[in-house]
Amino acid sequence: QPMNSSTMATQIHHYGRAFLAPLLQSSCRQPQQQQRLISSTITAASSSSAAAMDVKVQKFSRLQSLKSELQQEDASLHDFVGGDDDSNNNNNNNSTSTNNYLPQQPIKRKKAPPRSAKILPKPSWLKAVPATSAKYHELRSTVRSLGLATVCEEAKCPNIGDCWGGASSTSTADSSSNNNGINGKELDEFEQHYGTATATIMIMGDTCTRGCSFCAVKTSRKPPPLDAEEPNKVAEAVTSWGLDYVVLTSVDRDDLVDQGAGHFRKVVQRLKELSGGGAGGAENDNDNGEKKDKKKAIIVEALTPDFCGELDLVTQVATSGLDVYAHNIETVERLTPRVRDRRAGYQQSLNVLGHVKQVNPNVLTKTSIMLGLGETDEEIRTTMQELRENDVDVVTFGQYLQPSRRHLPVKEYVTPEKFEEWRVEAEERFGFKYCASGPLVRSSYKAGEFFLKNMVREKKREREEAASAASAAV
Repeated sequence: QPMNSSTMATQIHHYGRAFLAPLLQSSCRQPQQQQRLISSTITAASSSSAAAMDVKVQKFSRLQSLKSELQQEDASLHDFVGGDDDSNNNNNNNSTSTNNYLPQQPIKRKKAPPRSAKILPKPSWLKAVPATSAKYHELRSTVRSLGLATVCEEAKCPNIGDCWGGASSTSTADSSSNNNGINGKELDEFEQHYGTATATIMIMGDTCTRGCSFCAVKTSRKPPPLDAEEPNKVAEAVTSWGLDYVVLTSVDRDDLVDQGAGHFRKVVQRLKELSGGGAGGAENDNDNGEKKDKKKAIIVEALTPDFCGELDLVTQVATSGLDVYAHNIETVERLTPRVRDRRAGYQQSLNVLGHVKQVNPNVLTKTSIMLGLGETDEEIRTTMQELRENDVDVVTFGQYLQPSRRHLPVKEYVTPEKFEEWRVEAEERFGFKYCASGPLVRSSYKAGEFFLKNMVREKKREREEAASAASAAV
């Protein structure tokens, strides 16, 4: 039990004198001097101890008073969940009942807060075809069995069912790109010979060393090492599918000495070896000098990173035997620092595309622009003009879709009519050889079908020009 001040002072006086007397005898010769020192020391100690004890007593008393107040109050859980006074009185009268601790009225729950202004509701025209076709399941099974990665899955592309299933050209996503006078019979004949299903194989792993604000692909500073057998695996998968058009893309590998350019080159060359070379196919002689069957040619499009602008690395891929060299500029110059990784650059991408044509004039160059990030019409026109100045042949326009809440928000959903206007302007005003434009169009969306339509269109144009020249000669 706590002692009061007088008891504390008495004990200090008794034990203090017995303790201090022997110590002071050695330092003080006069008995009176010893007594005065002992008395003053004991008095000071008694005063400080008593003051400290008074504080403790006050704190103890305060705690006791709070406990007493709580014991006097007979509040229940009902008081904390919105009960009224009448119900509280009833609870006090029946405190032993369990029901007294439950609310007598249903709790009024608040509605969820309204959707953030940064997240725009998707319009009705953004509808993708579900992945249910037999061709889709066939492609997915092969990808799984060989341990390959596809950008269609890693980037959560909404068109995977349409592209992998080889859907007809009247699908929702490419409804904005008409056939421009292509004869239906010609297109059918071409599509019977060339497969229309398109899968975009992502080589060099599924983890990127960069972190763009729009992309859903995994990122890491040190991804796993490259698979030396990947060129053979990719070639085996593509040839087993029986496709005529394949898109190869890759993650950025800034951790490698050559940033993966040599590996990319090997994959393209291996594909061409198994498919018989170029787009026209190839015939090989056997040991008896007889002609072997003509191999089914594969058109190869490579959607490459920028290799940090190192043009010697760009040359390795551009001269690997591919047919289409694609590199995405993604957005207009003003938005590039916010949209893309800091190691990417608007002018850097233009230099890459321009350099490809310098080292391989026969290859088609292609790029893609996302709309809906806050760009203006004039900025889009400026970008198209600078792309044409670098001899880019093909451009695609698609709607940016936010992969998750941690990615860049959509600023605007562009209408299909506006996408069609951009297609017409790109081809007729700026002179692109081909433009695919639509809300769900991506850089590699149904690339084979678009490419084949363009080939049919070019053939028809050549026939018309030849017919006109023949008429003029007559």
